[in-house]
Amino acid sequence: MTVTLDPAVKELLARSAGLEAPAAPPSAAELRAAFAASWRRPETVEQVASVTDHVLPSGVRVRVYLPSSPAPVPAFVWIHGGGWTIGSIDENEVASRAVCNVAGVAVVAVDYRLAPEHPFPAAPDDCYAVVEWLASGGAGDAVDAGRIAIGGESAGGNLSTVVSMMSRDRGGPPLAAQVLICPVYGHPDDGFASYVDFGEGFGMTAGAMRFFFEQYVSDPAQLDDPYLLPLRASDLTRLPPALVLTAEYDVLRDEGEEFARRLAEAGTKVEMTRYSGQIHGFYGLYTDLPASPRSHRHVANFLTRVFG
Repeated sequence: MTVTLDPAVKELLARSAGLEAPAAPPSAAELRAAFAASWRRPETVEQVASVTDHVLPSGVRVRVYLPSSPAPVPAFVWIHGGGWTIGSIDENEVASRAVCNVAGVAVVAVDYRLAPEHPFPAAPDDCYAVVEWLASGGAGDAVDAGRIAIGGESAGGNLSTVVSMMSRDRGGPPLAAQVLICPVYGHPDDGFASYVDFGEGFGMTAGAMRFFFEQYVSDPAQLDDPYLLPLRASDLTRLPPALVLTAEYDVLRDEGEEFARRLAEAGTKVEMTRYSGQIHGFYGLYTDLPASPRSHRHVANFLTRVFG
């Protein structure tokens, strides 16, 4: 296999051995601590009109980024990654602010409950509650409660599709689109070649993904639940239009692209792009990579077209 990493990605991998996720972290708490210690907020961030934190009646915290606009703006629910186990709304500040300004949307970042303290289905329940809160006008007059899209990276991409399925199955609130970046749709044992080809040496490892599943799943029977793994779904019809972005050197690449194909076969409008030379996390986490701002514009332009 010939590897043609983006030079900036190659430098990033060489610069920090800590980038490689441990194959067998000792505990979720220790992994969270290591992740928090490795992440630094950028010294300067793009300015938006306002940033406010809210706590829903259910206890879920959200952060709302608003652009300058004389009229109510659509909402883009953003769900962070981290294997349902680590991470928070803080790490995606750069991407959230960029999309807010370029697309002219309210980005609503969700601080959902994490496993293993809160295993499946806590995370999708929290994210669905945020959509209901928005649709009921919870974010105030600056946000158009009738125009909502959803998106996320990695586990957040998984949750975005799961919430889209929940919305379909429960009769709303309707979602205008789903943005799915390096999403999780299958299990490490599903036999995707990208798990073999990129399971070590490219940041996210196959071992780390197994660890995350061990935290999130409390009963092996749940692996057959399409609300946990959408590739298990027998019905992918009537889901919102999707933008799918994958990374060339990512263990999750093949399942994301397979899901995009299945969505299209089910009649959903799908736009799919593989980001050449990139690794998992290029969108929201490694924002110094040249591909990162390009991907933010990609998402913003998609949302602009969706919302007209």
